[in-house]
Amino acid sequence: MRVLVVNTGSASVKLRLLDERDAVLKRRDLTARAGRVPAGELADALGDFPRPDAAGHRVVHGGAEFRTPVPVDGRVLERLRALAGLAPLHQPAALAGITALEEALPGLPQVACFDTAFHADLPSKAATYAIPRRWREEFGLRRYGFHGISHAYAARRAAHLLGADPGRLVVAHLGAGASLAAVLGGRSVDTTMGFTPLEGLVMATRSGDVDPGLVLWLLRNGHLEPGEVDTDLEHNSGLAGLTGSADMREVTARADRGDEEARLGLAVYLHRLRAKTAAMAAALGGLDTLVFTGGVGEGAPRVRAGAAEGLGFLGVSVDPERNAAATGDAEIGARGAPVRTLVVTAREDVQIAADVRHALGGGGDARR
Repeated sequence: MRVLVVNTGSASVKLRLLDERDAVLKRRDLTARAGRVPAGELADALGDFPRPDAAGHRVVHGGAEFRTPVPVDGRVLERLRALAGLAPLHQPAALAGITALEEALPGLPQVACFDTAFHADLPSKAATYAIPRRWREEFGLRRYGFHGISHAYAARRAAHLLGADPGRLVVAHLGAGASLAAVLGGRSVDTTMGFTPLEGLVMATRSGDVDPGLVLWLLRNGHLEPGEVDTDLEHNSGLAGLTGSADMREVTARADRGDEEARLGLAVYLHRLRAKTAAMAAALGGLDTLVFTGGVGEGAPRVRAGAAEGLGFLGVSVDPERNAAATGDAEIGARGAPVRTLVVTAREDVQIAADVRHALGGGGDARR
C-alpha cells in the first residue's frame, strides 16, 4: 500500500509518499498561511505524485475518545473539531489538510493518526492530576501526552538497531517542541507533556513547567489578560524567553563564546532535561536504553553530552568521539556502559504509514 503522509503544522505542510517498503517515492514541503494550504495549491503539488492508495494525517490531539488511528469520516471530523481548543495551533491546521486533500483527491481513504494515541494507556497514577474530582469528571482533565508518533517510531527503531527489546527505555524527542517518554514493552508508561503540549521540558518558545500559582499571580496582580499569558507562555518563553533566540544552534554558539544569557539558558534547558530523564527512569524502575531524536536531539551533540552529564548514577555515559561524529541512526554511548545510548532519526512518516496500513488492513500493533 502506497501511503501519502500529510504532516500539517502551523506554518508548513510536509508531504511524503511512501511505498510498501517505506521508501520515499516523492516529497514536497508547502508553506501554510494561517495554518492553511489551499486545496488548489495542494492539488498542484500532488500533480506529479503517483496516485496513493491511502493518506495518513498527523493530528496532534485525539482527546479521550481516539486512542488508535481511525479512518476519517464525517463523525470523526466533527469530533476532532470539538478538540481544537486543546491544541489551537495544530488541530485546525490538520483538519484543514484533511479537507483540502479530500478536494484534491476525492475518494482517497484518509486516516487520522494521533500524537496522543501512544500515551492513551498511561497508568492512572501517571495520567491523573491531583485536582478536584469534579474538574476531572466534568471537563475530562487528565495528562494526555504528545509527540506519540515520534516516540512510537523511536521505540520501534531502537529495538531494530539493538536487535533486541530495548528494555526500560526513555525517548527524548527534542525539537522546537520537546518531551520525554518512558517506554516499556513498546508502551508509554509516563511522559512529560500533559493536558496540553505546554507542560514539561523547556522548549524553543514554550515554557514547560511553571508554578500554576505564578499564572494566577500574573492574572491577579500583573493585570494581564488570559490571552496575553497564553501567548507569552506558548510563543515568548522557553529558550526564546531565556536567551532571545529559539534556535538551539545559535544558543550553543553564543554560550561557547561566553555569552552569559545564552549560558544560563542552556543550563536551565539541560537542568530540566536531566531532572526529567531521571524522573522517567524512576517511573520505569531503572534505565536500559536512552534515545535522542528530533531536530535538537539529532543535531546537537552539545545537548546530548550535557544531558548525559549528571546521569552517570543511572549508568548513562556518552563517548565524546562517537557523539560528535554521529549522523543518522547511531550509537553514542561509551563502550561497556550499562545504558545503551542511541541517536534515532525522527521518521514520523514511517510510523504514520504503518498506522494507516494497520487501520485500513488489520495486522499487528503498529506501535511495535
